[in-house]
Amino acid sequence: MEKRLEFRMLGPLEVRFGDAQVPLGGPRHRTILALLLLSPGRVVPVDSLIDSVWNEHPPATARTQVSICIAALRKAFKTAGCPEEVIVTTHPGYLLRPDRHTLDTAEFTGLVARAEAAVRDERLPEASRAYADALRLWRGRPLSGVMGLRVEDEARRLEELRLNTFEDATAVRLQLGDHQRVLPDLAAMVRSHPLRERARHQLITAQYRSGRRAEALETFQEGRRWLMEELGIEPGPALTELRDAILQDERSLSVHDPDGEPVPRPNPGDPLELPPDVPRLAGRKEELALLGELLDTNGATRGPATGLITGVAGVGKTGLAIHWAHGVAESFPDGQLFADLHGYDEHLEPTGADEVLGRFLRSLSVPAAQIPAEPEERAALYRSLLADRRVLVVLDNVRSYAQVRPLLPSGGGCCVLVTGREQIPELVAWPPRAWVRLGPLSTYEAVELLGGIVGEERVAQAPGAAATLAELCDLLPLALRIAGARLASKPHWTVEHLVRRLSDERLRLDELSQGESQVRASFALTYRGLAPETARLYRRLGLLDVPDFSSWVAAALLDTDLYTGDRLIEELVDAQFLDVVGQDASGHTRYRFQNLLRLFARERAEEESAEERHAVLDRVFRTYLFLASEAHRRSYGGDFSIIHGTVVPHPLPRELTDVLLARPLDWLEAERLSLTAVVARAAAAGLDELAWDLTLSVLVLFETRNYLDDWRECAERSLAAARAADNARGEAAMLHVLGALEMRQRDFTTAYDLFARALDLHERAGEEHGRALVLRNMAMIDEMRGELETAMRYSTAALEVFRAVGDRSSEAHVLNNMAQIRLDQDDVDDAQRLSEESVRVSMGIGEGGARSLALGTHRLARVHLARREYDLAEEALLRVIHIVRGQLDMLGLAHGLLALGEARMGAGRWQQARATLRQALEAAALAGGALVEGRIKLALGTAGWKCGDPFEARRNFLGALANFERIGVDAWIKRTHAALAELPDAN
Repeated sequence: MEKRLEFRMLGPLEVRFGDAQVPLGGPRHRTILALLLLSPGRVVPVDSLIDSVWNEHPPATARTQVSICIAALRKAFKTAGCPEEVIVTTHPGYLLRPDRHTLDTAEFTGLVARAEAAVRDERLPEASRAYADALRLWRGRPLSGVMGLRVEDEARRLEELRLNTFEDATAVRLQLGDHQRVLPDLAAMVRSHPLRERARHQLITAQYRSGRRAEALETFQEGRRWLMEELGIEPGPALTELRDAILQDERSLSVHDPDGEPVPRPNPGDPLELPPDVPRLAGRKEELALLGELLDTNGATRGPATGLITGVAGVGKTGLAIHWAHGVAESFPDGQLFADLHGYDEHLEPTGADEVLGRFLRSLSVPAAQIPAEPEERAALYRSLLADRRVLVVLDNVRSYAQVRPLLPSGGGCCVLVTGREQIPELVAWPPRAWVRLGPLSTYEAVELLGGIVGEERVAQAPGAAATLAELCDLLPLALRIAGARLASKPHWTVEHLVRRLSDERLRLDELSQGESQVRASFALTYRGLAPETARLYRRLGLLDVPDFSSWVAAALLDTDLYTGDRLIEELVDAQFLDVVGQDASGHTRYRFQNLLRLFARERAEEESAEERHAVLDRVFRTYLFLASEAHRRSYGGDFSIIHGTVVPHPLPRELTDVLLARPLDWLEAERLSLTAVVARAAAAGLDELAWDLTLSVLVLFETRNYLDDWRECAERSLAAARAADNARGEAAMLHVLGALEMRQRDFTTAYDLFARALDLHERAGEEHGRALVLRNMAMIDEMRGELETAMRYSTAALEVFRAVGDRSSEAHVLNNMAQIRLDQDDVDDAQRLSEESVRVSMGIGEGGARSLALGTHRLARVHLARREYDLAEEALLRVIHIVRGQLDMLGLAHGLLALGEARMGAGRWQQARATLRQALEAAALAGGALVEGRIKLALGTAGWKCGDPFEARRNFLGALANFERIGVDAWIKRTHAALAELPDAN
């Protein structure tokens, strides 16, 4: 089945693609997407978007910022896996194409229309189901968290529509005689909206029909008080007449069957064994809808039908099963059977099918003396009794198919719902079936559950702390109920107080394992059922403290092959001990812990000796270093532009390495968070050589994808570790890395100081290669400062070392820098010679030389621009853009598009140049390069002026000036002032 984007506005704004949630970015991105979704298939003008985002006070860059937000949304959809363009540019704005995607508001409207049509045709059961399906789409306050007057107005309209639909649905259920089941929802509605007279009328009616005459009259009096105090009016005639009818016990209040027949009641022998419904089921609308697939549109079973609910301990499998069973009980007039098979009970053996069959047969009115002794005969009698009946069978806490196989009826009117922690392959493949893999609640649902236990007022006083508490409980209903019960029993505790207690990871499981319900005990039952090697992998994974991982990590932890690691990690998934995150950028499946299960794994790791734990981490960390170093090597085409520490990497087999690093940058991207976590862990443990070596190996990703925060964090942690170990070489390497970061951010003074300190340490350590790498960067700063002779001297010294050690990538890079120095000196011929030599060296590297080839080709294009050879420059720059786009190098793309725009300006193609420069500005905004962004705006100002738009020209010139003044580049500030002075209205 083809995946499609699911846009959800009936609650917090959310977009999903398949099982994954699509990240939407910041508040402006969400507001813009919401505005497009409110007009699906229609053009939303840019001016309307600007007015809504900035409330009619937009900045000068508003249009650009809207364009950047649109580009980010498009990228997010494509990254999630959606191949087509969902948001298209159409004058005078943008249009969201809803084709082949789903929008919950449209689905809601369709279901309500179907329900209303069924009411008109007096098909009340069908109407009730359609209304229920429509209301299940709601996940909370519509568009919550999205700002803007238009959005807020629409949210209020949608909320009013929901309330009206709820009342319409309740009216149908009351006509069907469902007055007892509607009471909880109606009572909650009236508490939330005490002035809605129709809902109060329905609540009073349901209370009266349920034999609660006194409560019905009290509900009327309560409503009257609300209306008098808030509005100063008496209840309307409908409520008053209902009150009078109740006082007189009029027959008109009784429920009637639509066909004039009495509603059928169960026979005396029909079992009604369902436990009480859960007092408050939070969320689970999608899961309930999936279970609804077990029934057809008329409420009959698609049978014999079997449903399966799986999930980790404490996720709420039993509660969901019982709640659904109560909701569909009327579809099974011959009864409901329930059995707990104790598949995960610490004190009881799992219940066998033979024992359950005996009890079920007694429930079906078979005298004890007539129950067969042989299991096969019991199963045959059981199936015979159910052959022509409509019975729902709920089997809770099942561990194996052998427990349930004899309990599966053959009659087409029956339905079986099974719960268990592990998937049961025989049931997963059992047609027709509904398989619900139950995950944690959403934060909104978890807070709602807490409010139901603790009290909504208490939770509402600290909404942020309540959300944090929900996250600390991993959004698991069991943990949430334990936390809620602790708060309810301690009225002097605030929510913040419990958050502080749970924030200590060493004590969290203790806090959630008190009394009868214990999170630790529920995990331990499943853990004891794991095979020895699977349990070993689980506890060793608890040592890592990385956010996610793929199966090669499992192989490294156990020092085994990838096949075994993959098999064991999937066994942990089947046991619900690991979650599948999805496929990463390199095409491999990634897994992660829920936090409580990670803490439990860390506790279980104590089962191994300290020596074993140390050996395991040493091997895994050295495997990370091997793969990161190899990714760097393959990205550069060799072990170029880097020095290494003394730690010996732990190699993987060549075939596995080739599979993992088929696209080196993609592997680094996929492992980015884990690699930064390993650097932090290694630095904290005093593994300074490993920390700084790993930081240098990952730097290619940080530079290419502009991960500046990760760059700084890894370098600073590794620098501290090197200094603590009195490691001069490692300290020099990290000072160089931090200097390169400051240079990237245009703080040349700080960068040069860091480079000078690194140079001194390298010289004292006798590290020639590291010294040359520092000299290369110092020369780049000198060139930008105009100190061209010093820049050439440093570059020449670095070039000699690079050639001596065989660092061809750095050789190409420094040749490229020397070409720029010659351009600055107006020596175009030598600049061309050096650029061509840089390109030749890069091409000799092969595929890994793409980065340096792009730089050299860009410099050669600058030579062509200096000679006004605009066609040759454009040809070269198109090659550059192709390379950097393939590497997702947004800063390189910004520079390439800037130069291409300048080439087209030089050729007099002003409109085309302006379009190219606007693309460059989008790339620069994503890359965060202040200097290149300013240069692009300066060029855009010139292009705008030449295109006859002086207002755009002035706006871009002023924007460029702000960029240049922020980073203090005097030469560019002077150029911008000169450009402003040339505008006709400059004075």
